[in-house]
Amino acid sequence: MSKVRTRFAPSPTGRMHVGNLRTALYAYLIAKHEGGDFLLRIEDTDQERYVEGAVDIIYHTLAETGLIHDEGPDKDGGCGPYVQSERQAAGIYMKYAKELVEKGKAYYCFCDKERLESLKQEVAGKEIIVYDKHCLHLSKEEVEANLAAGKPFVIRQNTPTEGTTRFVDEIYGVIEVPNAELDDMILIKSDGYPTYNFANVVDDHLMGITHVVRGNEYLSSAPKYNLLYEAFGWDVPVYVHCPLITNEEHKKLSKRSGHSSYEDLIDQGFLTEAVVNYVALLGWCPTDNREIFSLPELVEAFDYHHMSKSPAVFDINKLKWMNGEYIKAMDFDKFYERALPILKETIHRDLDLKKIAGMVKTRIEVFPDIKDLVDFFEAVPEYDSSMYVHKKMKTTEESSLTVLQEILPVLESQEDYSNDALYETLVAFAKEKGYKNGYVLWPIRTALSGKQMTPAGATEILEVLGKEESIKRIQAAIEKLGK
Repeated sequence: MSKVRTRFAPSPTGRMHVGNLRTALYAYLIAKHEGGDFLLRIEDTDQERYVEGAVDIIYHTLAETGLIHDEGPDKDGGCGPYVQSERQAAGIYMKYAKELVEKGKAYYCFCDKERLESLKQEVAGKEIIVYDKHCLHLSKEEVEANLAAGKPFVIRQNTPTEGTTRFVDEIYGVIEVPNAELDDMILIKSDGYPTYNFANVVDDHLMGITHVVRGNEYLSSAPKYNLLYEAFGWDVPVYVHCPLITNEEHKKLSKRSGHSSYEDLIDQGFLTEAVVNYVALLGWCPTDNREIFSLPELVEAFDYHHMSKSPAVFDINKLKWMNGEYIKAMDFDKFYERALPILKETIHRDLDLKKIAGMVKTRIEVFPDIKDLVDFFEAVPEYDSSMYVHKKMKTTEESSLTVLQEILPVLESQEDYSNDALYETLVAFAKEKGYKNGYVLWPIRTALSGKQMTPAGATEILEVLGKEESIKRIQAAIEKLGK
């Protein structure tokens, strides 16, 4: 068997959609699992949709996610150019289109817009042009005269009208389509550029691509690709069509969801490694149902035969959980470096931010979660005194007021504000008074934070805030409860 060669062939039309990232990832994993090559090809033949800077986004995303290509526009492996507009300028597509014309497998079409509009039909509730092969019947002399006169043209595939075309996909199996249902698709547009479908077939063959990975929205076009391969007498590659990715409502993932692109997710505080890991599981399941994988582990485990036909649901909560697992496993210094800008933005007091970072590391799922967990260090928010009521701790507003009044002089006389020393003092106080520890610690923590949930206990918060600020907050709580 020849060396496995796959490609990622994005169009530079903006941010990288999650579906595009998955296609790139699966193509990369299939190649690397077999010790093969992963190619990058830029498909910029749709000039109307081209977005300035989008090529840079493609390079940046692949580099950041670790999907390093072996060949591409910046790494010539002998199959270049790797940018379709450059290939078009070199006359590659026109050469092969003319070859098909000579074989009778394609033909020049000179029909104007008005004539094409007259061919519109309603198919499955949509108005589409079903071409009637009108120009196929032009004589050679008529074609040459039209070309000599500079008449605008396209080149169309001459699809057979009888029989069936058989197509095999590794995920969806055998698909047979009656040729009568296939239209004579355009291969070369009137601007001289190839269509996406034609350029793909020519480029995949010339670049030696053995496995074509793409979304299942291209399944309906696949029989036409096979007819082109047969017309040229080329080997047909292995097709791997990936299932649709939907949102939680089982609708196609769209920009409106706010997490349809890789950049969206990074902007929202997700880690690259977690995104790659999660995207790998959108349509593929390992045999042992394992969920956490590094990229090298994915390369080793990935087998496209275990991909699903069913749509994959993009569950943002599942991704958040997975991201949280990655954050927990993160090296602390790396975590602190990433958390520091958020901590500085939220807390302007001169506090030990490293200690605060340690409190939140195992409690967040995405980095922006940090803000709501630590904002009380800057200032106690407005809160209702009912927060002092805790049935399990048997605390009430009245009992909390008593505890805070009793503990205030103890904390005022405390010199050592380290966590261990404070804990020892508070436990000794509780024992002396005949209180349970929680009966004392709950009101203190509430007074210091004004929050139901905090990333640390009372003594850890006391230590970080320091004596002066802690006393001030407990006095304010006594005043609040006294009212």
